[in-house]
Amino acid sequence: MIILFRQDERAQINIMTGNFIAGDWSMCQAVWRSPFLPLQSCPPLPDSPSKPHPIGSGKRFRDDFFAYLEAYGRNRLGTLIQTLRRFDFSAIRAALIASAPGRQNLRTTDPERETLFGWPALRRILSSIKPTSPMEKPHIVMQCSSVASIGEKWMKDTFLKTLSPTPSLPPQRPKFSLVFPTADEIRRSVNGYASGGSIHMKTQNVGQKKQLAYLKPILCHWACDHEQASKDMLTGHGVLIRQALRRRAAPHIKTYIRFSDQALTKIDWVIMTSANLSKQAWGEAADGTGNVKICSYEIGVVMWPALWENEGNAEMVPVFGKDMPETTTSHPAIEKSSGKGTREVGEEKCCDSDEETTDEEEGKRMREQEKVEKSRIGLRMPYDLPLVPYADDEMPWCASTPCMEPDWAGRSWPGIGGS
Repeated sequence: MIILFRQDERAQINIMTGNFIAGDWSMCQAVWRSPFLPLQSCPPLPDSPSKPHPIGSGKRFRDDFFAYLEAYGRNRLGTLIQTLRRFDFSAIRAALIASAPGRQNLRTTDPERETLFGWPALRRILSSIKPTSPMEKPHIVMQCSSVASIGEKWMKDTFLKTLSPTPSLPPQRPKFSLVFPTADEIRRSVNGYASGGSIHMKTQNVGQKKQLAYLKPILCHWACDHEQASKDMLTGHGVLIRQALRRRAAPHIKTYIRFSDQALTKIDWVIMTSANLSKQAWGEAADGTGNVKICSYEIGVVMWPALWENEGNAEMVPVFGKDMPETTTSHPAIEKSSGKGTREVGEEKCCDSDEETTDEEEGKRMREQEKVEKSRIGLRMPYDLPLVPYADDEMPWCASTPCMEPDWAGRSWPGIGGS
């Protein structure tokens, strides 16, 4: 994370998925940048204890952000916190999701007035988000650079339930996928096998093989240009691939996305975070007394379409190879009309009625159209869609497993701990 204090007396918070080492920044990463935060014109008034700030608001983000910084200790970051208190966070539209080492008791912590960390915080945030298409079957895609030894029970009963906190009927129960690179995708990445030292999923001992067995059905490729995908395209069995243009950048990014439809065209929420798929990052399952143990510092953000509702009926969509989505009225050949037909650009009129439309009526129609049109929020995707599941004989990259086939630079991989 980087916090910038500018000469124009504004601040900006930058949350990143990469570490401060050079090798991480030749891999695929993500950065969330806050709006520029202006200095407050007067000292802030104390918040009312009876009115907790809504999740997703700038004030709630501010409170949770300060709680995260305070977890490092006031002796370390007290001056930074006091400096940041001078700035106005109200322009932020996101929920902070963070982790800090320690224990939290779910029975005694008031989530309305105290900051939760790890999966309990994520469950609280996601429970407050209404699905955009409640009658469709959602698809939740997890994507990370490391998968620890998590155990099937924790995965199913703690983490996957956190990602789908609201009960649903069988047709609407989410489908889950996990995007993770194979050895072939690491071998062909920009840094070849050197990228693999930062990507981890162990698959060697009995416990790790058991974990792989229940993860294998949901594993999907990072890149859509492996051998089987190429064969499908050549034989006409493939579909149009929406290319993220990140295939050769090995993934160090961590994202968790709920798509509201099986075609993966609309998004209910997205999590961008430093947290990999591990108990250390998200927290152990609650013990018999309600305590949740977390071992590491992590930070990220959660975003969803309703945060932009003041700009219209908003929707979030995946964007590929660029930062901004297509607008609903950007088609070069067709212009929307009031239902009496369509009018191609360049035509004088084309209407199903013999009545002429006055300028006043046309203006009224356009204003009504603007009310119902959606504001489109684009999420730049790090991986291609549609997802391509692993074949039966494919395995995820394991940094401790030697790979003798040379990468593009002619190097083999002895495995971590090898010579």
